[in-house]
Order: sequence, then structure tokens, then C-alpha cells
Amino acid sequence: MLADRLARYCRSLRYGDLQDAVTHEVKRRVLDSLGCALGAWDAPPCRVARRIAQTVKMPHGATLWGTTHKTLPDLASFANGGMVRYLDFNDTYLSKEPAHPSDNIPAIAAVGETIHASGKQVIEAIALAYEIQCRFCDAAALRPRGWDHVTYGSFSSALGAAKLMKLSKMKTVQAINLAGIANIALRQTRVGDLSMWKACAFSNAARNGVFAAMLAQLGMTGPSPIFEGEKGFMKLVSGPLELAPFAAERGQEPALDGSLSPQFKILDTYIKHYPVEYHAQTAVEAAWILRAELMESEGEGAIEQIVDIEIGSYDVAIEIIGRDPEKWQPATRETADHSFPYCVAVALLYGHVTLQSFGPKRLHDPAVRDLMKKIRVVKQPEFMGCYPKTMPTRITVKTHASKTYMSQVDVPVGHPGNPMSDQDLEAKFRRLAAGRLNRSRIDRLIEFVWTLDQVKDIGTLMPLLRM
Repeated sequence: MLADRLARYCRSLRYGDLQDAVTHEVKRRVLDSLGCALGAWDAPPCRVARRIAQTVKMPHGATLWGTTHKTLPDLASFANGGMVRYLDFNDTYLSKEPAHPSDNIPAIAAVGETIHASGKQVIEAIALAYEIQCRFCDAAALRPRGWDHVTYGSFSSALGAAKLMKLSKMKTVQAINLAGIANIALRQTRVGDLSMWKACAFSNAARNGVFAAMLAQLGMTGPSPIFEGEKGFMKLVSGPLELAPFAAERGQEPALDGSLSPQFKILDTYIKHYPVEYHAQTAVEAAWILRAELMESEGEGAIEQIVDIEIGSYDVAIEIIGRDPEKWQPATRETADHSFPYCVAVALLYGHVTLQSFGPKRLHDPAVRDLMKKIRVVKQPEFMGCYPKTMPTRITVKTHASKTYMSQVDVPVGHPGNPMSDQDLEAKFRRLAAGRLNRSRIDRLIEFVWTLDQVKDIGTLMPLLRM
């Protein structure tokens, strides 16, 4: 049974199994996630989630980041997780099912704080959660069946929590059963005009995963077999699930490609350079390059000379950010950062895409709206099958003078094939934390994360996050 295999792996994985590259990548993801959370502190859905969590006080619980308030770990997972996700700036994994595996980090930090986990224990649990969620994403796509990718997050966060809580194999199986039975999320979250819930969908799944582990710890049992049962997960949600061997999994057959030790999936995940849905990363880069070429050739009025813009892409990207009519008339930040035409129009007009690009002023900018009307999104036959190894976007612009300009980017900055440096990641963190924390505190936070493996109690992180 799959739940038994997941429980065995959860209990057998050890910090010593993690190569230096894996532990370093975990630290990078922690730093990136904390930056995203600080940057989203004032966002409306984050304020709502924090207010809910503040109604419950637990002296030895988990801290709501940025405050001194401690609450139940599942509520802290929900509130802190919403902050990590809100800006759509945290990391990504692209496979049969796309995902944002750093969404697991707030839940692991919340549980870790309540048990006084060490930095090594937290690193171990994060690597485990990434491994679980990404292998699920490799195994089956939920999106075509009407379910949201966060559905896999209940399992990964439950297992990360179970690891920290040192649940027995039997109780870990029950945590998996409980995580799966009542936490199936609808894909409507990411269709049409997007709502605040986009920021909270995974944090809710993580909240439920942590709650499942807490219930299992006290002896609660769940329906079994959760995956293979007559009315179970495979029959009703995912279809067949054939999970490839996990990294450092004991007693398993070699990986599908014949290798004896598959690498940890966190090494295959992507950091974002721009605060937009990941399929738009190459589009923003291509638009920025094209703008420079236009300005050099046509002068300052180059953008006004554009009569037609074609965004050439591949099927998955078009389905997510280039198909719905709402993508040409975004009414919310959540829709705009998931819009090919909006992101490209902003990049062409202003030469950059930042957090401010999605504020009310820019969202209703007449120049942006007018340029979006000239944009078409088309499928490029030669791009089919390239995803997720590459993510090509080709932008072709025609002007009043019948001149044609074209730019194509295949691999964005932050992709494993074009990784973001530690220095650039620190710079991203500093930009997001600026205005929330002073320079000295930012320096201390960065140092804390780079030495996370030496930390004796993850709870010592929380005072550094106080506003």
C-alpha cells in the first residue's frame, strides 16, 4: 500500500542522507520563503488569516510571523503560509502537475517551533516534504480532472509534521489517511477571475495536513486504504499513482532511468526572479529584451508604434495564464500575475515587473490596458513537449512601419538550468524585507538561515521576524 511506503520513507529518512547541495538548497528556499512572507505582510488575505489565528492563544504554540502571538500550529501554518504564497513569488516545481513546494515550509516551521526542533530536524523535514509533493506531481496530473495541485500538499505537510513529531509508522499511516480523506481542493481556485483564496489554498491544505498529524498523534484513525480503496484517492481523484523511488529510499528498486539513487527533488525546483506565475517568467524576460531592441531601433516612442503582439507558447502555459477572457481584463492582483497579456504589456511599457506592477495604479493603467488589446497568445507547435525541461516563450512585435521584432527565452533565471546565485537571492530577500525590518535585522536573518544547520531551536528564528 502506498500509505505504508510513504510512512516507511518518512521514518527512515535521515539528515545524513542529505548531500551538502540539498541542505544548501533547503536554506535557499527558507530564505526565499521568509522574504516572500515579509513582502506580503499587509496583503488583505494575509491580514484576514492572521486575525483568525489571533483569536486562539497558546503559550507554547507556534508564532504568527511578524508578531509575538503564539497560536495552534495548524492556525499558524494557515496564516504564515498565506504570506509566503500571496505575492506568487515563492518557488515552483513543474511536472505533470505544477506546484509550489516551499508552501510546506511554514507548516514545518510551526510544528518545529512547538517541539523545539533543531535546524537540522527542520531541514530534514523540508527536504522530505519537497520529495513527497514533487514525486506526487510527477506521478499524476490533477488539473485535467478538476482538482487543484494543493491537494497533494495535505500529504506532504502531514508527513513533514509527522517526521518532526516522530510519529510511529502506524500513526504516520493514520496521518496520511486523515490528510487525504477530507482535503480535496477544486481547481476553480485558478480559473477565471482569481480571488484572495489563491494565496490561502495551499496554506489551508497545510493546515489540514498538520491537523491530521496532530490527530494521529493522539490516536485518531482514518479511512484505509486511502489511495487504493474502492472509493479512495486513486479511483476518485488522481487516477493510478506510480511514484518513482524517493531519494535515499531504502529497499526500493532502482529509479526509472536505471540510476540507483535518484537526486532529491528540491534540486529540480525553481526560484522566481519575477513576482509572476512561473510560466510567465520567460515571457517577462523576452519582453524586456524586446523592449530594449525596440527602443534602440525606434527611439522613445517605440511602444506607441506597436500594432500587434504575438506571444508564442506551449499548451500548459496557455491553459494556465493565456486562455481565459479574464486574463485580458484582470480585476485583481491574483488574476494579473496569472496573465500572459498583462505581464508582457507591463514589461514592454516599463521595462520591469515588480511588486508595484500589480498595485491598483498599474492594474488600471490605460496604457497597459490599451497595449493588452494588441496581444494574441498562440500555440507554437515546435514548443510542444519541451515543458518542463525548458519553458520557451517567443514574443513577436509588429509596428506601424511593418517592421517585425522577435525575442525568445527558453530558460528563465532561477530555473535549475539557469540558477539564481546566492547573492541574487539575498538581494531579492533584502528588497522584500525592506521597510519591514531594519538593515541590521535583515543581516541577522540572512546569517541565521545560512547557518540553519547549527541552530539548536528553530524557535529562536521568531524574534528576528518581529515587525
